[in-house]
Amino acid sequence: MAALGGSLLRPEIVMREIWLTELVDIIGKIVNNGTKIGLVVGGGSPARESIDLVKPLISNVGALDKIGIAATRLNATIIKEVLIEAGISTCSTVPDSIEVAVSLMMDFDVVVMGGTQPGHTTDNVAIKLAVATNSSKCIIATNVSKVYDKDPRKNSDARSFDSLSLFDLQNIVGPPEHFRAGDSQVVDPIGVECAIVNKMELNILDGRKINNLKNSMEGSNFEGTIVSW
Repeated sequence: MAALGGSLLRPEIVMREIWLTELVDIIGKIVNNGTKIGLVVGGGSPARESIDLVKPLISNVGALDKIGIAATRLNATIIKEVLIEAGISTCSTVPDSIEVAVSLMMDFDVVVMGGTQPGHTTDNVAIKLAVATNSSKCIIATNVSKVYDKDPRKNSDARSFDSLSLFDLQNIVGPPEHFRAGDSQVVDPIGVECAIVNKMELNILDGRKINNLKNSMEGSNFEGTIVSW
């Protein structure tokens, strides 16, 4: 299972059409080897920009989350339509719950989804989907190379990690609480709690480097952070 950050589809990402083409190629080869794939796509800039637009008018966090969820489902639609066009056995709908996604994976090689309900980020959804399908790990593909102890964009002394325990990751991202719609962290704190409860390994990596994502999907060495029990 993999969570693809919405940042990977941002317009300023250089050669994103090539990235999409290579993603399709990788997924095609993996499913041809008999592996099914669940992808959960984040909202990225469309989600944050839409939420920022209405924050002066809407104070309810749940309502703001619904706007963000709509953006995730738009991005999921982009990915699944590209996969369908390539002839890969992909569900033509975007499931709105973990239970529906698990059921659909019995009939399709690939199921692509976005958010499900307020308070649940796509990281959390991906981890829950990995648990529900008895996956060995969940990949969190975003726009950062590794987990850092603090934001490296703001702190030149930020320390990166090749490996961490799930408990250490929880300490870095904070307690499993959801307060503000549209916020972005390397991994959702609620999702980390879910991984802890279920002893689910996480591979956190820069998904813009498509071979890096490929290596993680195939179980090979990759550049990033392995987070385990």
